[in-house]
Amino acid sequence: MSSIEGKDVRKLIVACDAGMGSSVMLASTLRRQLKGTPVSVEHTPVNSIPGDADVVVCHTGLADRARASAPGVVLVPFQVFIGDPAVARVVTAIKNGGTIDG
Repeated sequence: MSSIEGKDVRKLIVACDAGMGSSVMLASTLRRQLKGTPVSVEHTPVNSIPGDADVVVCHTGLADRARASAPGVVLVPFQVFIGDPAVARVVTAIKNGGTIDG
């Protein structure tokens, strides 16, 4: 399990499968929630996670593929696209300080 301090996050990736619906909404929501922080939020396919990602959030069904695509990157799986506590913890750690475990 890897971890990163919220203050050290610069790039957060919302990884998805082939679809563009719910995960795009999540990326947009995260951009709004993290406005005013130095964090960029990007939406990418799970098989194309960029090497400079600090944190990846993805649906639990994609977690194994995300780990294979970005080994060593902090991965936070979630169950629901809007309002999931795991994603809320990431936002809180970035905005208020704290460790993000993945």
